[in-house]
Amino acid sequence: MNTTTCGPDLPINSIGQYLKNYFGKKTIKLSLDGGFTCPNRDGSKGTGGCIFCSADGSGDFASNIEDQIRLLSDKWPDSNHLAYFQNHTNTYASVAELREKYETALNHPGIAGLAIATRPDCLSEPIYELLSEINQKTFLWVELGLQTIHQQTAERINRCYSLEVYDQAVKRLTELGIRTVVHVIFGLPGESKQDMLDSIRYVCTSPIFGLKIHMLNVVKGSQMETLYPDYTSFSSIDEYVQLVADALELIPPEITIHRMSADAPRPILISPEWSYQKRTILNGIHRELRKRNSWQGKNCT
Repeated sequence: MNTTTCGPDLPINSIGQYLKNYFGKKTIKLSLDGGFTCPNRDGSKGTGGCIFCSADGSGDFASNIEDQIRLLSDKWPDSNHLAYFQNHTNTYASVAELREKYETALNHPGIAGLAIATRPDCLSEPIYELLSEINQKTFLWVELGLQTIHQQTAERINRCYSLEVYDQAVKRLTELGIRTVVHVIFGLPGESKQDMLDSIRYVCTSPIFGLKIHMLNVVKGSQMETLYPDYTSFSSIDEYVQLVADALELIPPEITIHRMSADAPRPILISPEWSYQKRTILNGIHRELRKRNSWQGKNCT
């Protein structure tokens, strides 16, 4: 586990810095479309997906390895790459199919490891065994889309699995020594600030490797567009910045921070209309921490 100590000089334990320290150079995730679907899209658990997902399964920037490397090579010509299976549910297939896709990615020149985004209810014991095998020979993390610990919200967003299922997945991944990254969404319908911070506190009680904090975007093609047509998760950048700063103070310093905002292509973004201003949001979070003389983990107990 990363032993970074956060403080005034290092307010956030960012995954970018962790990977640079680990590999000795800039390391970039390549967002890949593995051709998977999802159990609450294909009818096995539900249809339509989680209500915030776009038609591409929250992988609107995903493509293939060659396209991603070509896109990023001018900006970072000397860098490592992680193959990031991003959109839909990237363990939702047979072990044979998963093995073929993961190994094909790992065999590509310049790929130094894998990141796999999935649902905790799509991890059977044979898949755990495959992930453990991969973890023993390359760099790996597995991302679990929890979003919230609150059952009422989970039902509202059509998540289609219980918190207990998430707990069991984190326990098993931890037993196997596999790095676990958890997704939490801020601004889900019906949730208060306290609800969101409670989700942060809860996930941090497990020995997770990383945390992604997403701002809820309403995008075209999602169920949110029709179910909550006038919904805006946060009224201003400042409101969101304040909440993220509060959350960071609760997150133990050894947990790597993978995201503090959210990306959505501007042509499909409905609200918040300013959420594409990623640099402004991130700068605001850092500025707020400096203003507070604060850092990640300052208030965690």
